[in-house]
Amino acid sequence: MDKHPLEKAVQISKCLELAILLEVSVHKPGNVSVVTNFEKTRYEHFVASAVAARSSLEFAAEQGIAIHERKITSADVGVGHIIKDCVADIDSWQHGGNTLLGSVILLVPIAVAAGMIPIGDDFETLGLRKNVRLVVESTTPEDAINIYEAIEIAKPSGLGKAPKLDINDPASTKKILEERVSLFQVFQIAQKYDTICSEWVNNYPITFDLAYPFLTKQMEEEEDLNHAILHTFLKVLATCPDTFIARKAGLLKAKEVSAEAGEILNLGGLVTSKGRQRLDEFDAKLRRSSNLLNPGTTADIMAAALALCTLAGYRP
Repeated sequence: MDKHPLEKAVQISKCLELAILLEVSVHKPGNVSVVTNFEKTRYEHFVASAVAARSSLEFAAEQGIAIHERKITSADVGVGHIIKDCVADIDSWQHGGNTLLGSVILLVPIAVAAGMIPIGDDFETLGLRKNVRLVVESTTPEDAINIYEAIEIAKPSGLGKAPKLDINDPASTKKILEERVSLFQVFQIAQKYDTICSEWVNNYPITFDLAYPFLTKQMEEEEDLNHAILHTFLKVLATCPDTFIARKAGLLKAKEVSAEAGEILNLGGLVTSKGRQRLDEFDAKLRRSSNLLNPGTTADIMAAALALCTLAGYRP
């Protein structure tokens, strides 16, 4: 890692940009990839989004460095504002709609946390994860308002209605400010029906405890990086029903998708002919009905896991 703080921030942002690009490039069932597109959202939209996101991720890392240098506190980071700016930049750089909202929400705290690690130290996961917890638990009501505005910009599908502080209710933002509800507390409410929010409030258990170790093991065993990423994607999907699917098609359907992902892994995935055949059938099934069964949340988790890999030194 370079010794100058600004160079460190650039390095961190490059790691996260690479993670986003690696994730979207792999042909994963039901998702956009270098060889598969949706009708309105294509691979090039994700590539443009990754490029657009980098400046905000770099600033997030700079804020982490400022925390380490005791120039600001963790509550001063402005996580919500960084996420909103990032989403706005992404929206201005491509016309494919919402591409990276979930990934950005996961990656911004990781960027801040990486910046908090002293220059010269390795990005070991224990220290990084400890910093992530501090960052998300220090968020403010203003961060929450900015996240609501970011969601308005991205306009993700399948939001549905929330029992409390619903994004579609204009009274929600007023209540957040009056009652001083932090972004962390908002995500505590939403964690039951959104994996991204659950990752935030529970210190990224799927990312750190499942996806990252499984991915690193796959990368050691597989000669093909695409195979490693695809198999990890299937592992995460098989273990954790995708909440993006659950919100659009119901939890039962999300669990059915997870069961099929597990069956494909048990057949050997890309390693066996039976696994490859089932994978092709699975991909086709998920793409029917206007991509209703797109495992978008699982893809966001993969971007975060790949970010841990690139921060730890992985290079293609």
